[in-house]
Amino acid sequence: MCFKPFCHSAALLSLLVFVPAASADEKTEAICAEAEERYADMFAHPSSEEDGVTVVKMYKYKFCPQALTVPVGTTVRWVNVDKRTSHTVHLKETDTPESDRLFPEEDFEFTFLVPGPQNYLCGPHWETQKMIGMVTVTP
Repeated sequence: MCFKPFCHSAALLSLLVFVPAASADEKTEAICAEAEERYADMFAHPSSEEDGVTVVKMYKYKFCPQALTVPVGTTVRWVNVDKRTSHTVHLKETDTPESDRLFPEEDFEFTFLVPGPQNYLCGPHWETQKMIGMVTVTP
């Protein structure tokens, strides 16, 4: 038996309990879709239309995409599409120094000449936000 004012609430609560939360992958996909929209708004074209470079967006403490595979000789451009946060790019396996802080709409480029997996991170945010990425370079 149910006291009338609470019956409806209990039924709604039981429905909420069974609604699955979005997975981490779904949240990242949504953030990266939003990052792409911001990129297109900032530069008046999608990132896929950049000639000669592969674009990685930095947004909401994520690299978008977080992992990519490119052939030797590919230039990757990291672009900060956040509103207020600065980021860096630190290519751990190269002799390249960490980039300067990249503020909104600023970018950093690197051409990959050595095959293999190459980890990178955002210096200020890799520990606290797990802002880490991977480029796999194929021969």
